Amino acid sequence: MKKAVYRGIRDMEVVEGPVPQIGPYEVLLQVKYCSICGTDIRIYHYGHFKIPPGTERVLGHEVVGVIASVGSEVRGLAPGMRVAVAPNIGCGQCEVCLRGWNQLCPDYQAFGISLDGGFQEYMKITAPAVLRGNIVGIPDGVSFEEAVLVEPLSCVYNGVEAVDIRAADVVVIIGAGPIGLLHVQMAKLKGAAKVILSETVEERLQDGARFGADVLVNPSKEDLKSVIFKETGGKGADVVITACSVPAVQQRALELAGVFGRINLFGGLPRGQETVPLNTNLIHYKQLKVTATTGSNYHQFRRSMELIAAGRVEVKSLIEGIYRLESIKDAFERVAGKASNRKVVIGFDW
Repeated sequence: MKKAVYRGIRDMEVVEGPVPQIGPYEVLLQVKYCSICGTDIRIYHYGHFKIPPGTERVLGHEVVGVIASVGSEVRGLAPGMRVAVAPNIGCGQCEVCLRGWNQLCPDYQAFGISLDGGFQEYMKITAPAVLRGNIVGIPDGVSFEEAVLVEPLSCVYNGVEAVDIRAADVVVIIGAGPIGLLHVQMAKLKGAAKVILSETVEERLQDGARFGADVLVNPSKEDLKSVIFKETGGKGADVVITACSVPAVQQRALELAGVFGRINLFGGLPRGQETVPLNTNLIHYKQLKVTATTGSNYHQFRRSMELIAAGRVEVKSLIEGIYRLESIKDAFERVAGKASNRKVVIGFDW
């Protein structure tokens, strides 16, 4: 089979290799699609602490496919089933896992990071992932192209829950990439009265209206804060979500929120830019709630699949293009160079 092997910073090669062998509690997945995430790009350019130097790893954690075979002790799963794979595996025993937050487990494992992921034709799903429920069936009527975006949607689901969007809220979303457009849809689904979308790339910004944004702002052409205060009668936003990885945006978010505002610092920051000076008086005197989210738990992953199946969130048109595995480096460069406005997917279903 073919697989894209990551060997270190900016070093990835498509090679031939044996199909993984599975044990009695494991599952072999025939990968159909695996989309490229910002995390994959960061690993490619900067590495990851869970991939020690000298380690060969197959990246990719937004994975869907068909079960090719199951181990002799696996129950409830069978060859031919269409499934998606939740990437993060908790230990199942620590306090964080017992509270339902497997992705925050201090000893977590993750496909595409500490375990080989989906940029290969066949992928082994390990026993802990099988036993803890990382394999989720794809409902009838949901295509692989839709299901491959369940993982990013589940991360957005986590972020939206954290800021508790309510009916009549004014929600500001900064960043109109695929994640920002999912945030727009989820905010409207939660009952937001008005969604203000901010984006400097005009093509991305104009996409926002089709996905439900009520007000579009290009901050390179007009002052975002002035627009927000005009749209809210001088009060400021109820919710601000930073759906981009820009330190200055996190600073600005505190100014855009009104009294009792809730802020989600959704986009992680690049290495070397993680420390951001914040005016904590704004948090103090406006009684802001500042939170952040990462990944998603098993429950959020399943609920996100249900939303896609019910047609409540539109995801398929967020895919810009599907590349063959042999062109994965071109696909990575397109995403890293921000030439892509949508999701780029590696496909094996030709």
